[in-house]
Amino acid sequence: MRGVAEVKEPCSLPMLSVDMENKENGSVGVKNSMENGRPPDPADWAVMDVVNYFRTVGFEEQASAFQEQEIDGKSLLLMTRNDVLTGLQLKLGPALKIYEYHVKPLQTKHLKNNSS
Repeated sequence: MRGVAEVKEPCSLPMLSVDMENKENGSVGVKNSMENGRPPDPADWAVMDVVNYFRTVGFEEQASAFQEQEIDGKSLLLMTRNDVLTGLQLKLGPALKIYEYHVKPLQTKHLKNNSS
C-alpha cells in the first residue's frame, strides 16, 4: 500500500492585479505594482514568483513547467523562443503566447530599465 502524499496549505502570496479582458493578440493585461508580492524587476524573482506570475496571467496549467524546470527570474530573462517552445514541453499554442506576450516583453522591459 502506498502512502498518502501530505497536503500542504496553499501559498498565500499576494497575486498580481489582472485585467481579465483579453487583448486582441491573446495577451492579458497585467498591472505591475509593488503590491503584487514580487520584486518589480523579474531578475529578482524566485522560482515561485515566476510560477505565480504565469498562474496569474492565465497559464495555470503551464505554470508548473516553470517550477519543474526551476526557472527563476534570471533564467526566465535568458530564455530563447526555442527554450520556451521545446524545453518546457508545453503545447505549441500556449508556448507561443507565453513567449511572445510575456517572456519577450519582460526581457525587453528589463533590458530597457537596466541600460544606460
